[in-house]
Amino acid sequence: MRLNYPPDGVSQLIASRWKIGVAIALAVLLFFALLILLPLADGIVLGIVFAYIARPIQVKFGKYRKIGALIASLCIFVPIVFIVGAGIVEILNQVSWVIEHQTSVMGGILDFINALEIPETYVERINNAIWNLFTSLLPAVGSIGLISYAQSIGLFVINFIVAIFFCYFLLADGDRLYCAFLGVIPGDYQEIVNRYAAHLDLILRGVFIGNAYSALIVSVTSVFVFYGFGFTHVLALATLIFIASVIPLFAGYMVLVPLALIRYFEQGFESASLFFVVSSLVIYGPPELILRPFLTSLKSKIHPMLLMLAFLGGAFVGGVAGFFAAPILLGALVAAYRVYQEQINPELAAQADLDLKNPAKSCRID
Repeated sequence: MRLNYPPDGVSQLIASRWKIGVAIALAVLLFFALLILLPLADGIVLGIVFAYIARPIQVKFGKYRKIGALIASLCIFVPIVFIVGAGIVEILNQVSWVIEHQTSVMGGILDFINALEIPETYVERINNAIWNLFTSLLPAVGSIGLISYAQSIGLFVINFIVAIFFCYFLLADGDRLYCAFLGVIPGDYQEIVNRYAAHLDLILRGVFIGNAYSALIVSVTSVFVFYGFGFTHVLALATLIFIASVIPLFAGYMVLVPLALIRYFEQGFESASLFFVVSSLVIYGPPELILRPFLTSLKSKIHPMLLMLAFLGGAFVGGVAGFFAAPILLGALVAAYRVYQEQINPELAAQADLDLKNPAKSCRID
């Protein structure tokens, strides 16, 4: 009598050799694809972020998806290009000027500190710190060279153009792309994958839409305020306001307070107080009184400290791409945790349904 033994591991590997070979080939192709796209990572990540920011505008156009995607993209990119983009260029120009005129800048700072009548002990420490800064850090920054600087600017422009097109196509064809992805998933797992995507979408909407719209409105308003009070380098200051407003737990007051102190030393207490009161009311009044209540439904329900660490840590590790990719990664982990909690506690799913949207509502899931 012949016994039928279950196949061992080696036999199963031999029987599945073609599947394994195809999987390895796809993994190799995916690796090289990622390697090729790595220089464009900034543009791809920015495109995803811009698509999230512009989607509430695009949704208003209903079935006219492509027209809505175009108008929504322009509504986001126009202020970013004319305020944030020009401000970054102005900041870089000022940094280059400081590097080229280190001696005069250092002398002016030292003269200003000596005029404040600070105790001699502290003045000596401050002077040593400034001397070390100008004799070590700035020369190191200046040694990067004009060629490397030009390459960085060129790559940034290319990535920004990629972000524009990527944002538009995500808005125009994002639903079809998601449906195609969902169709690849085995039927038994489509529901849980769709649930995960719904949680991730809710988290990213809360992280990017709320912060971005507030930061854009604040930065645009600050241009008029800074110009009205006669500040120089208005676009650079507006860009700093935008960057400070994007990161949770940070605020534009980190820019307004130093500007008020500078105005106090230059023009006195009344002028500084007037600037601080007017800038606080005009710049932060509309976002806090009008925009914040509307955005309460878009909360990501992630602690602001975690988001701040994700933003800053991602920026240190991966630059522009890391600045936005780290919160996306954090959101992906939190979404996975919430789906897991719903699986073991079904009552949580009913509570979450009030906030979640179904990403697959336009797909046919068999």
